[in-house]
Amino acid sequence: EQSGVPEYQSRTEATCETLSQLSTSAMDIRIGDKNFHPFLDRAAIAARIQEMGQVITEEYRGKNPLCLAVLNGAFIFAADLFREINTPTEICFVRLASYTGTSSTGTVTTTAGLDKDIGGRHILIMEDIIDTGATLAHFLPSLQAQHPASVKIATFLSKPEARQHHIRADYIAFEIPNRFVVGYGLDYEGQG
Repeated sequence: EQSGVPEYQSRTEATCETLSQLSTSAMDIRIGDKNFHPFLDRAAIAARIQEMGQVITEEYRGKNPLCLAVLNGAFIFAADLFREINTPTEICFVRLASYTGTSSTGTVTTTAGLDKDIGGRHILIMEDIIDTGATLAHFLPSLQAQHPASVKIATFLSKPEARQHHIRADYIAFEIPNRFVVGYGLDYEGQG
């Protein structure tokens, strides 16, 4: 175990995993045509996000960062992390999409863009999961073109095995194997 993060236990019978925000029982959850197995429990998630909030608070003290939460998946993570940041901070939302079903399409669409002037601002992107990196590889150049003072990334989950673009998160709640997960804002076909 590292920093209170439970070790991943491989399940050969598993098709997918769920982030168990609804229950801490070991029962499988069925969504559509997929079976999901509990993976992380509420207590581990809450403890890790609290730790991240403390680190971010210290690093951004006096900087009034602007948090950009990437919808839809990051909404729960962003809300929980935002509550743990104890320094003046703003939040706004952008909507980027790159998934169909359980696979990244490789194509990123922006369905709700950034409507704030970010020039000279310290930006903290709040992302649900970084797997291929396609979403952020698409979004970061347009963000950098607006000349923010800094840009850092906080992600709930990171899948380094799936990475196809050089994207490095500054704050990672959990690093996981290349498995499809749902729960805590992450969905499968809109459910989860």
